Amino acid sequence: MNIILFSKKAKKSSIIYLGKNKLLFMMLFFIVLLPGGVMYGGYEMGRSQVESQLLPGNWEVEMLRHRDELAETTRTARENMNALAVRLGELQAHTVRLNALGRRLTEKASLDKGEFNFTKPPAQGGPEGELQGLAEMEIPDFLSSLDQLAAQLDDREQQLRVMEAFYMGRELEGEVFPAGRPIKKGWISSYYGMRVDPFTGMQARHKGVDFAGKKGSDVIASAAGVVTWAGARYGYGQLVEINHGNGYVTRYGHNSKILVQAGSEVEKGERIALMGSSGRSTGPHVHYEVWKNGRVVDPIKYINASR
Repeated sequence: MNIILFSKKAKKSSIIYLGKNKLLFMMLFFIVLLPGGVMYGGYEMGRSQVESQLLPGNWEVEMLRHRDELAETTRTARENMNALAVRLGELQAHTVRLNALGRRLTEKASLDKGEFNFTKPPAQGGPEGELQGLAEMEIPDFLSSLDQLAAQLDDREQQLRVMEAFYMGRELEGEVFPAGRPIKKGWISSYYGMRVDPFTGMQARHKGVDFAGKKGSDVIASAAGVVTWAGARYGYGQLVEINHGNGYVTRYGHNSKILVQAGSEVEKGERIALMGSSGRSTGPHVHYEVWKNGRVVDPIKYINASR
């Protein structure tokens, strides 16, 4: 193939001969390579523009992700603090109850308040040791430790309540257990057991202890209980009988005046009658009997129990 070129300056023409191979190369260049290069350059320019447009958006997504993580961390910390506050409040309530129980037990058991002072922390000491564990303890482990401490406080509270019930039972038992003299002033004129009967002069069994004194002096209950008899009874004259529970019954005979009624409750040391000489009696005194589970017993050991 021949290509003729004309030049105005030279005012002549020149001929360029293109062989078959050169012609194919030119055709390949203009038809394939040149358009492909143009397309590739446009693609690269477009991709760079898209990336430049998306880059600020990536920053925004990353910032949003960090913001969400910060919010989640804040929420978790707040929940942990709330949990700690709740557990702290529970432990404080346990401590208040334990202190109150301890003070009551100290009073009931007559313990030395200086030794068992529940208003102050317990005395502790010792040389300085190596600190370990606390700074490394994580929140779940710390909450678990608080739960264990709360369980221990619950257990101690139950034990103290059992002890309180025990001492209250002892105190109540002391109130209903017959103890002491049934009078405030006077002397023992006759003991329990065999004696010479003052009316017949023969040996007879005396079922109680006689306390002689001034007529009209106070007769008192030797223990708390319920009055089951208040009136005249054969051999006893004006009699007061008190049931104290636990199988105990006491009787107070020969009174000049009864101050209580059947069914009324009386306290230990309360006035129940005035001393007299009613019934089978030779002078002002109170005939005092103690019954245990339906059988009369020697009152002297109960009289001496309060000494």
